[in-house]
Amino acid sequence: MKVWFITGASRGFGALMTREALASGDAVIATARNPKTVTEQFGDHPNLLAVALDVTNEVQAKEAAAAGIARFGRIDVLANNAGYGLLGAVEEATAEEIEKLYGTNVFGLLKVTRAVLPYMRRQRSGHVLNFSSIGGYFGYPGWGVYGSTKFAVEGLSESMAAELEPFGIKVTIVEPGFFRTDFLADTSLAISPASIADYEGTPAGNMRSFAADANHAQPGNPAALAAGIMTMVNSANPPLRMPFGSDTVAMIEAQHASVEKELAAWRQLALSTDFPSEATASA
Repeated sequence: MKVWFITGASRGFGALMTREALASGDAVIATARNPKTVTEQFGDHPNLLAVALDVTNEVQAKEAAAAGIARFGRIDVLANNAGYGLLGAVEEATAEEIEKLYGTNVFGLLKVTRAVLPYMRRQRSGHVLNFSSIGGYFGYPGWGVYGSTKFAVEGLSESMAAELEPFGIKVTIVEPGFFRTDFLADTSLAISPASIADYEGTPAGNMRSFAADANHAQPGNPAALAAGIMTMVNSANPPLRMPFGSDTVAMIEAQHASVEKELAAWRQLALSTDFPSEATASA
């Protein structure tokens, strides 16, 4: 039996992972701002501990981790799932909007991770799942600030994977594409109200109407992702990056091809900035 610690467990991917984990016989420390929203869905399950957690509150994060340890004795999987989106051109986003977004998507993830890792290090085992996005691999117009939080998650996760390997702790970056959750609804998405007229008709401006039209019409199946997470977690050698969705796979492949093409075009200039090698200098 694995013990999961899931943030944002009351809805979306968090609730689906909670359901899958409980169904498989695992235990779940399911956190949400209001833990009643968890118990209302899953009832009084013997393997479920619903805990109040605002990920921006470091004291609460430590208390939630300690409560989970007191109940189950260990934490095997940390799923840093809590987060939300911000739609609008980079120039349109206010400092307050940006700081609030980073407070949840990056600093909140870090606070929860720092609260859980001491227990995983003590166990010399564990698996950290940091939820990113295809927007953390490719910069979409209209999603620049949100994407930047996910780029931060990707960089942190790569370093964590190397840092935690000596302790037997795995790290996986989960990269969903567009899935049919409430992510594009107002419960999970903030839209910068400071719309700048110049962006109307541009890719950034058009993204506002695209997001509204795409809500609940996304290609990805959330239940299939939750099942995929279970398969990946139970594998012997889980990946550093786990993309989910055909749109994500296609965009990653296109991004790799674009980077390789640009590197080939500018390779000589890139290499020209090194000092001459000793052999060249003495010739």
